[in-house]
Amino acid sequence: MCIGMPMQVVASEGRFALCEGRGERRRINTALVGPVAPGDWLLVFLNDARERIDASRAAEVDSALDLVLGALQGAAAHADVGFALPSQMDPRTLLAPPTLPETT
Repeated sequence: MCIGMPMQVVASEGRFALCEGRGERRRINTALVGPVAPGDWLLVFLNDARERIDASRAAEVDSALDLVLGALQGAAAHADVGFALPSQMDPRTLLAPPTLPETT
């Protein structure tokens, strides 16, 4: 299993982008997601953009990463993380295909 990190594009440089996230600034390969623009959000693993995400999804992933980091540091988990944890979701919801945004 890989753990992606949400990063926001600061500048685009051809097939690469300068991105910031979780206190880091990195040069990210964007070949898998295509052209990006400043302000776009990407889910990054091993300095490669794997998926385009929106700001709310970036916040969800950041919250989950904060929980993991806290657990590794011995912090007690709090009950309200601000989004539905998969362990508390209806199994049918987890199996349902994702809905795609409408295009105009």
